[in-house]
Amino acid sequence: MNEAAHLPFPFFLCVATVLALAWHAWTERTKAWGIPLLAVIGTAGVWYLGDPIYNDYSGYVRMFGEGPLIAAWWEVLLFFLSLAWLVPLMNHKINQDLPVQESNVFRMMREQSVDEDWFQVQVDEIGKALLIPWILLMTIGLIRSHFDVIGMFFPYLGEKATPWARDRIGGGFDALYAFATYIQLMMTAIWGVVFALSKRPQTFSMAGIIYFLSAPFYVFDRTRSYMLAILLPGFMALVTLRMKSGIIVRLIVISVSFVALESWMKFVIDNRDKGSVAEAFKTGGTQNEEVKKKKHGGFNMYQELGYINYFIENGNYKVNWGTRYFAEVVNPIPRVLWPGKPMIGVDYAIARGMAYGNLDAKSGGIAASLSTGMIGQGVVNFGGFLGPIASAFLMAVWVALLARLDLMGYRIGYLMLYGLGLVLTYNMGRDITLLILYPLVFGWILLNWYYKKKGAVQPAEGEMHSESVIGTELSALGTGNDASLNRRS
Repeated sequence: MNEAAHLPFPFFLCVATVLALAWHAWTERTKAWGIPLLAVIGTAGVWYLGDPIYNDYSGYVRMFGEGPLIAAWWEVLLFFLSLAWLVPLMNHKINQDLPVQESNVFRMMREQSVDEDWFQVQVDEIGKALLIPWILLMTIGLIRSHFDVIGMFFPYLGEKATPWARDRIGGGFDALYAFATYIQLMMTAIWGVVFALSKRPQTFSMAGIIYFLSAPFYVFDRTRSYMLAILLPGFMALVTLRMKSGIIVRLIVISVSFVALESWMKFVIDNRDKGSVAEAFKTGGTQNEEVKKKKHGGFNMYQELGYINYFIENGNYKVNWGTRYFAEVVNPIPRVLWPGKPMIGVDYAIARGMAYGNLDAKSGGIAASLSTGMIGQGVVNFGGFLGPIASAFLMAVWVALLARLDLMGYRIGYLMLYGLGLVLTYNMGRDITLLILYPLVFGWILLNWYYKKKGAVQPAEGEMHSESVIGTELSALGTGNDASLNRRS
């Protein structure tokens, strides 16, 4: 029988709310907050409405009983209703200093800005700015991996290197290794965007070589979220700004690419527990038909919400009243400076049975950490009523911050980070955490420093982000003798 026939009435209320909110965001898509809101709606919709359909909802009922699951549906509904209320408020609060609220992405698509000199000058500048840091980071990585060139750049020919390996509970220089991990991820994603957008042979060739040296490090890894982070920003830039074909051709490209990506991720899931992905690739992977029939693992955030409600109800877990969020906020502080820094999610992992005997302190006392989910994370912090509102508040702030990157997209570096942020939104469905957002956070900090160093100025209040304003921006960015760029007046 169809799984949907067993789903309760609150599920269909959630579906109706999601569809209405998504339609509203789509009708407002030319505003900078429209597409980020759609990304959040799609993320929460997939993780929470897709889970009981994709997996076995009747099994969840047998596992928890009706009570915790019905409570979960009302929490999901409250999240979406709160999101609809909070996004306009947060966008106005955070972006009211930017007079023009039209999405730069849609404006550039309409005006085919990728072909213009001011656009390509900035793409060239970003490529030049990334080159030396990338070379330095790769040099350190090679030293750390004992000059394992194959492992760093060609893992499909051997085994993937692990230059930034560290324990779950860091110490000493582990904070620097973590920083290197996020910087490498951020630069790889941006190199993909530079490669997709560049039309000048020198930058196009340089970005292409570097990207195809960098991307296999993640493609042949076990972590699907990293694959999405380095593959999708460049692909989205290609489809939205670079391609000139009509909507039909773009949809075909998207569909074919989705099938290819889904197939590779399924290959990774089938083989990552049996050895390295690189070795499985060379041997053709598992031939076990039972393994191949398995569904995607980890697609169960609604189930985790059921666990959370069940544990709270029977007293095995207590709402921590912001402790989990506090641990996320102070995570950037290196543990070498604060040995007693709170650990993220250990209490929930223990409640879920991940505390096995004889685990050393470097593991945090648990065999594995478990995601609570975007909404579940709010519930473990503030309970079944305030928790979903807290999660919606954080995601409304996230929507506004992505909108801000779009609104500042006349500086192409911010537009590149915007694409990375949209992709990271999906990964936040498992947890709203800096552990996911660090590549964008560090990128934003470095980009602000870069533009400040170049002496960029903001457009005057009330001015449109037209080509004339962008030309002024480029002059301030120090584009050499190209003071008078070829642009439309």
